[in-house]
Amino acid sequence: MPKMKTHSGAKKRFKVTATGKVRGRHAFTSHILEKKSPKRKRTLGAPAQISAHDTPRVKRLLGVGAKSSRGASRAGGTAGAGTSAGSGS
Repeated sequence: MPKMKTHSGAKKRFKVTATGKVRGRHAFTSHILEKKSPKRKRTLGAPAQISAHDTPRVKRLLGVGAKSSRGASRAGGTAGAGTSAGSGS
């Protein structure tokens, strides 16, 4: 089976943190900025955490998570080593 390709639009817009959270940009930052206060514009400039409802969809587009071959092999390697050591003794 061929490798999954990362979604080009998603990789430009989202980033997965080391703990697995997905970060992206805030909305309402591109135009009509005169009426927004400086404090509001500063706050909107910081990365936003994507909601828990959208996180699985974004991770699938990025190829990150349980269904990823890299994550599965790493988790499988540790679980396999622990299982084989337990059954061997």
